Amino acid sequence: MKIKIIFWIVAPWGSIGGNMKFDAEAFKASLSARLKRQYGKEISQATKHDLFDAVAASAMEIITENWMKTRNANYKKQGKRMYYLSAEFLMGRALSNNLINTGIMEGVKDVLNDLGIDYNMVEEQEPDAGLGNGGLGRLAACFLDSLATLDYPGHGYGIRYQYGMFEQRIENGCQVEYPDNWLKHRDPWEIKRSDLAVTVKFGGNVACRKDAKGNDQFYVENAEEILATPYDMPIVGYDTKTVNTLRLWQASSTNGFDLQLFNNMEYIRAVERQNSAENVSRVLYPNDSGPSGKALRLKQQYFFSSASLQDLINHFISDHGTDFQKFPDYQVIQLNDTHPVVAIPELMRILMDEQGLGWDEAWNIVTRTFAYTNHTILAEALEKWPIDIFQGLLPRIYQIVEEINRRFLIELKEKFPTDYDRQNRMSIIHNGMIHMAWLAIHAGFSVNGVAALHTELLKTQELKDWAELYPKKFNNKTNGITQRRWLVSANPELSKFITDRIGHGWEKDLSKIKELAKFADDAASQEEFLAIKQRSKEALCKYLKNTQGVDLDPTSIFDVQIKRLHEYKRQLLNILNVMYEYNKMLEDASYKPAPRTFIFGAKAASGYRRAKAIIKLINTVAERVNNDPRIEGRLKVVFVENYRVSVAEKLFPASDI
Repeated sequence: MKIKIIFWIVAPWGSIGGNMKFDAEAFKASLSARLKRQYGKEISQATKHDLFDAVAASAMEIITENWMKTRNANYKKQGKRMYYLSAEFLMGRALSNNLINTGIMEGVKDVLNDLGIDYNMVEEQEPDAGLGNGGLGRLAACFLDSLATLDYPGHGYGIRYQYGMFEQRIENGCQVEYPDNWLKHRDPWEIKRSDLAVTVKFGGNVACRKDAKGNDQFYVENAEEILATPYDMPIVGYDTKTVNTLRLWQASSTNGFDLQLFNNMEYIRAVERQNSAENVSRVLYPNDSGPSGKALRLKQQYFFSSASLQDLINHFISDHGTDFQKFPDYQVIQLNDTHPVVAIPELMRILMDEQGLGWDEAWNIVTRTFAYTNHTILAEALEKWPIDIFQGLLPRIYQIVEEINRRFLIELKEKFPTDYDRQNRMSIIHNGMIHMAWLAIHAGFSVNGVAALHTELLKTQELKDWAELYPKKFNNKTNGITQRRWLVSANPELSKFITDRIGHGWEKDLSKIKELAKFADDAASQEEFLAIKQRSKEALCKYLKNTQGVDLDPTSIFDVQIKRLHEYKRQLLNILNVMYEYNKMLEDASYKPAPRTFIFGAKAASGYRRAKAIIKLINTVAERVNNDPRIEGRLKVVFVENYRVSVAEKLFPASDI
């Protein structure tokens, strides 16, 4: 399958040149200068983390030059750009990916080798960015990588979480959550842009006044104001100088420190507003099992959606003036699941309340701007918000959603005048809830599933009503992965195996991998392929021995299931199968299958009790099976702690199943 990500009518602008020649002496000088400037140390005195920071900062200097050239080229072209709004970007470590994509990996390794520094040691110092957790976030990361590699102007918007979802540890077989403090040290890949900060408002009450033309102008007063400050992260394309941008918003209070309260020795109250504001970008996916957790989740979603739209509007005015009918000609916004769908009424608010457009004008712009990606066919996973929470936090946005729904119901009644049941179940607001997927489908110009089967099920089952109403909106975009990270970076031996046989080119066009088929029956290729797999399995065994004290048989079949822990993802069925295999081995002495190691890795949401119980079950079964001498090592179960991208990069190459 050729991995080519195209977002609607956004066109590639062409590369701005090949990768530059690597200057080893300049890079070595940059390392030395960085260590002296930042840490006051010589290279010989540097700690492991000092060295990582210096290597990353020196690479960032090269990347930044390309980044600025990309921005300048984009500005001159003034073409259409794609913006990907997502609550998650599961980026993983950036060092190796950036060095590979920039084309300087071997040069950097040679410099470090000359200095007696092990590159792998340096790489291990980088924490995984705590910006995502599951497939939705990894999809976002792969899309951004592919867009930059194909020279498309595609950028991301999200939240700069201070802490990732959590660091998972297994204690007495149970998941225990600890803070994922990925920003303990500075992040060398980000640039703070205080000059582009905007304000996002929550709560308050809606008021109305007359504008200069005598029209009603709505505004919110007595609101809580939170400052959104952007941090930019480069997204480096492979074998090109194109560097796109992931812009992440951090929350703080505009007036969070009360000096009078502090001087009165009321220290906690003195920083109460600041703490409340910072909570918005504090943690990825805070527990939302109660009303306060739900309110914080909604705050997060509106926070980054509003900040991102304000940013886009400000840039549009700067570049094109105030003819907002041209807004969809220059940007398209892809909503990654329902988390950023609140951006739809927010753009209506900005256009009407701040820019003075009428409803019809604003709606025409909105319906040409947004596209929506659906990730699930599970009804319970389609996001809904209680009216009381939504209206209390976002009173003006709720008014706009009500009006969108009122007009939509008129449309439904005209199309299905006697089908009252359909009108009720398709209402964006009903049964005390606001249905965000319904809002996205109604307002967006495109709705896509993420696999052919998934999209077909949406059209024929869960979203059948909507597919009948808007058949032209529905389409499929099968999830892809970037082979730069998952082959070139994660499995360099297998990458070399491929290149030795079919040459380069597959790194940007994965369809070329089919050329390997002619080596399928080649004995030498088969032997080398299996040897690479075996070395990957041995490397994983060494890693798990060092990190968890687990001994595995690298000659056994590695049967791996690694993804977020959820009932519908069937980890429970998998462990039940392990129990079946174990009991059959004990009951039937003649049953001696090939030795097999079952490897699980997943986090369960902190408030998801049943999922956490499944983790406990897996570890309980592992304790029983792994310590039973009767099965003679033919069956083993291991749960890998704190599953994340950097661990996946070790598990994928070692997996047999």
